[in-house]
Amino acid sequence: MTFLPFFVAGIFTLTIAALVFSGKRPATIFAISTLALIAGQAISVENVLHNLTNKGLITLVLLLLVSAAIDKTSLMKRAGRTLLNPKYSTNYWKLFGVTFFSSAFLNNTAVVASLTGPIKQNQYHPASKLLLPLSYAAILGGTVTLIGTSTNLIVDSFLVEAGLPGFNFWDFTLFGMSAGLVCGVLMYFLSRFLPEIDIQKEAYKCYFIEAKVSEDSELVGKSVEQNHLRNLPELFLVEIVRRKKLISPVTPDMVIESGDKLIFSGNIQKVDALNHIKGLTLFAESNGLLRENLTEVVVTNRAPIIGQTLKKLGFRAMFDAAVVAIRRDGEQLSGKLGDIALKSGDFLLLATGSDFASRNNINKNFFVLSEQRITRKLNPFQNTLTLGGFGIAILLAATSVIPLFTALLFLLAVLTFTGVTNNAEIKRTLPVNLIMVIVGALSLATALESAGVIHYVMESVHPILSSISPFWALVGIYLLTLLLTELVTNNAAAALMFPFALGVVNALNTDLMPFALAVAFGASASFLSPYGYQTNLLVFSAGNYRVKDFLQFGLPISLTYSTIVLLMLKWAYGL
Repeated sequence: MTFLPFFVAGIFTLTIAALVFSGKRPATIFAISTLALIAGQAISVENVLHNLTNKGLITLVLLLLVSAAIDKTSLMKRAGRTLLNPKYSTNYWKLFGVTFFSSAFLNNTAVVASLTGPIKQNQYHPASKLLLPLSYAAILGGTVTLIGTSTNLIVDSFLVEAGLPGFNFWDFTLFGMSAGLVCGVLMYFLSRFLPEIDIQKEAYKCYFIEAKVSEDSELVGKSVEQNHLRNLPELFLVEIVRRKKLISPVTPDMVIESGDKLIFSGNIQKVDALNHIKGLTLFAESNGLLRENLTEVVVTNRAPIIGQTLKKLGFRAMFDAAVVAIRRDGEQLSGKLGDIALKSGDFLLLATGSDFASRNNINKNFFVLSEQRITRKLNPFQNTLTLGGFGIAILLAATSVIPLFTALLFLLAVLTFTGVTNNAEIKRTLPVNLIMVIVGALSLATALESAGVIHYVMESVHPILSSISPFWALVGIYLLTLLLTELVTNNAAAALMFPFALGVVNALNTDLMPFALAVAFGASASFLSPYGYQTNLLVFSAGNYRVKDFLQFGLPISLTYSTIVLLMLKWAYGL
């Protein structure tokens, strides 16, 4: 035996150890391991470039770019605002249904991120009773289709790399749907044992935001509670200005009228939640200046505008800018945005026109601090095009009319051409870290195979493999993948375990498909810790959970899910 297999095996071992113990990003670890393999001549640069053009990887990237455009639509934002009500059982099943089925087709991390804010802010139930089931519902929903989670597409990319056809769109559905629905029922009965945790207020800086209710608004004639205005993520309705009279505090039964000015306080990054309410117009939007990029300024101590209101100043004409929001540290603002007298030190968030930067009065009045980014609202045509186009692309791919890769590529081109997304947004949302993980894992798999490590491992365990049935070999691969996903991440676990699953299949001369599915389902089975899956990390922070909360709630879910998946794979493939 040459030195090369020992070198590659050492790199593989160190990669896993670094993923478990170092705390470094998986992308960084896989990049270092790839460089080490190139330096040790275990793989070539051509191998890495070939892995970079893997069709499964490109399909995953296209899906994530399209998902970023879908996240700008009103779909999940409107759902998050209207889902919650006083009855827990109704809340649970509505949240589970929406999350489970939307995660089968949309990026499940984005689904959880969209619903976390409304759940944290709901007035009816402790958020800790809903956030953990929300994350698990998203994980379970992601196992239903090929595009439900990046893990499935990663395993698909390995199948393609091995010269096999890859998964069909619905290969996961029977197993994922069965395990998901049973686990959904089990979670409902277990949710009574979840802790009631006080959620700390976010540390974001609260801006003062004004929005006007138009005559055709969906809010008119309904109460604050009926309009779900208390379920907006990180935005709080603090006042209503009606016919020049200030109404404060705002009670849940207050009926919204046409012409009302709704005054919110909260995180300006979440202002897009207001944009998706029909007939509600932000102050800057009515001036025709609301943009994706906003400029944050602070009023200087010698500014001529101090003591004057926005209305009297003619702010738009003076600065070619409109005020989206105001923040005054240490003081509670009140009243209409245009009637607030400016003070030194006030923070203004401005939607600026093309002449703003060239005005000679800017430096006299403001210190320009930074740019803030908000999600740009899509017009009705763009909203319909994005959702309808995605539905058509998935339908064509699911019915094998055209490949998923082709459907997503053309959809992204259409979304770019119609202004739903643009080159700058694509560059920002390009999943560079995920690309590095997958290319690094593919390169490591190439090295393991070409150096003969897989061959030597299979020879070593051959006496064991020859004495057991393919089903118990499948169970072993699944459990090792599940253990890895709890220790590292779901994507890394899938990428690291697939080469060994392929080696076992070759040694047993059996069907690869159940083993590939076992790796995919095992890598998604992150129910025991907050660190193996991105949605778990989101709710772990948002709900102030402890690690033991995941272990106690997730253990029966993990056992049930695993048992159903393994027994169904045994039945479906006759193992």
